[in-house]
Amino acid sequence: MSWLKEVTGKEKAIISMLHLQAMPGDPAYDKEKGMKWVLEKAKEDLDALQEGGVDAIMFSNEYSLPYLTRVNTETVASMARIIGELKSYISVPYGVNVLWDPRASLDLAVAVDAKFIREIFSGVYASDFGLWNTNCGDVVRHQHAIGAEDVKLLFNIVPEAARYLADRDLKQIAKSTVFNCRPDALCVSGLTAGSPTDMTQLKEVKAMVPDTVVLANTGCRKETIEGLLGVADGAVVATTFKYDGKFENQVDVRRVKEFMQVVKDFRGGR
Repeated sequence: MSWLKEVTGKEKAIISMLHLQAMPGDPAYDKEKGMKWVLEKAKEDLDALQEGGVDAIMFSNEYSLPYLTRVNTETVASMARIIGELKSYISVPYGVNVLWDPRASLDLAVAVDAKFIREIFSGVYASDFGLWNTNCGDVVRHQHAIGAEDVKLLFNIVPEAARYLADRDLKQIAKSTVFNCRPDALCVSGLTAGSPTDMTQLKEVKAMVPDTVVLANTGCRKETIEGLLGVADGAVVATTFKYDGKFENQVDVRRVKEFMQVVKDFRGGR
């Protein structure tokens, strides 16, 4: 049994993102509405996702654009407050994603008892956020130092809005990442949030590392999810759950239910 099934109770699990509105320190933060409004919107999305039947949820600061690769303290503090206030309402397993800072994600995970994090842990990239370097060994040592050994690490090996600096094949990256870094899962993404995951890349990665959990990480839709789950061990889903399928909108419970019904039918009613 994979750790993903142990955590979610489901084969071919669907992890839904819960995109938090811009928070203090973010350029788009609405100071007049304040944190109370951010919390209200998060609660609305949480209710819609859980009513819609997702298997797990991952909280992220998706509207902190443009992203930092070393996140400021106020972002982690704001996310911890929101998740802390929502904890009594959460009925599914959950993780966190502090874009794009793995140490900050681990710190938040420990504070709010999250089961997993998703980040860029390895590689060097040319990105929209500048030269993007990582230090997986340092992050994993930090994980153990703060008592986060049980937090599962989801490695995004196709970073959004970035390109690997070395001329390396994705299959090579997958194999060497698993050997050197021992990820709990590999996430295969499109160019940006909402962009389709490339099926060919997904197949290549899963074939190269068959014993590692591989997730379709972006652009999953009701019309494509069966094909993706035929290859991947699960999927991370966000944009298609929103009103009109638009990144900027909140979660539409009807779209979640329709999507999850397709998934449940694929899983034999489970």
